[in-house]
Amino acid sequence: MPAALIEVRRQYTEAEEVAIIDAVHAALVVAFRIPPEDRNVRLIAHAPHRFACSPDVTQPEYRTLVTIDCFSGRSVDAKRALYAAIVERLEPLGIPRDHVSTIVHDIPRESWGLSGGLAASDVDLGFEVNV
Repeated sequence: MPAALIEVRRQYTEAEEVAIIDAVHAALVVAFRIPPEDRNVRLIAHAPHRFACSPDVTQPEYRTLVTIDCFSGRSVDAKRALYAAIVERLEPLGIPRDHVSTIVHDIPRESWGLSGGLAASDVDLGFEVNV
């Protein structure tokens, strides 16, 4: 049940936005072993002046930041697999690998409310978090 936020510095077509969202979701399914139907991915396209980036970025219009809020418990190897899977899936969409940054926020299950106001620690999630 990770929540992903993708932030970009340019406008994409609707089809391109869906492809970017699908790419990040597919990476989560593979690396974090979440159920494929567990989708919580958002995309925000910023005007370039609202998303500053390093002058070293060769194609700043393709700078992409992916932030994943997830339950604590994923291993370092699972996170490494996620980082690699995200860039591998975004690259065919024209986003250079070195223009993507991914940040993972590990959140204790008791600090995440769901299912009508229950703590995630009190709910059977239907999947393993410790991967």
